[in-house]
Amino acid sequence: MNRQVVVIGLGRFGTSVASSMSADGYDVLAVDDNERVVQLASAQIAHVVQADATDEAVLIELGIKDFDFAIVAIGSNIQSSVLVTVLLKKIGIRYVVARANNVLHGEILKKIGADKVVFPENEMGKRVAHELLLKNVSDYLSVSPRYGIIGVEASENIAGHSLTDLGIGPKGKESVGALLIRRGNEVILTPSTNEIIKAGDMLILAGMDDNLEAFLEKTADKKK
Repeated sequence: MNRQVVVIGLGRFGTSVASSMSADGYDVLAVDDNERVVQLASAQIAHVVQADATDEAVLIELGIKDFDFAIVAIGSNIQSSVLVTVLLKKIGIRYVVARANNVLHGEILKKIGADKVVFPENEMGKRVAHELLLKNVSDYLSVSPRYGIIGVEASENIAGHSLTDLGIGPKGKESVGALLIRRGNEVILTPSTNEIIKAGDMLILAGMDDNLEAFLEKTADKKK
């Protein structure tokens, strides 16, 4: 049986999370009290209901107490966000992720029992900033302050070179490691430093932000 998750609040963040988790195979129930929002979301999510999640009896009637975890994606209505989080923990949801708009909101959510607090606007801002600074990067994931993982497509400039040639490896001169290479439908995990790069390969690299940026700048005009 697929793991069950309820997403409460169907703004842009909640709808995106619910549709992505559905695509990943989770059994998703999406909930919002706005009829128009529910109608729009139903085009992307299979199970959507209009309901007042601030009512404990409604949550129980929907069978949410038996779900594996919940995501409180309510945006601007902090009072509802807090109340829903309290009720979800009260009825026995084991793991609750709650969205916060600011630090104070986040602290309140932690104190009332949220297992994880996320700041989607802040995280998206950081991600966009890194993707702008690290040119040619298709994706960026922050692991810790100033250390991240990037996805970068191999250009003709570096095709034909090994990871060693490019200074990539456990002790690479650029202090950048290769986690995997995606080559078409093939995925090469922890590739050998002797692996030859082909044009179009997607390289998943990890390192300090400064080292990643230096590596990208250094290889941008690299010739065979």
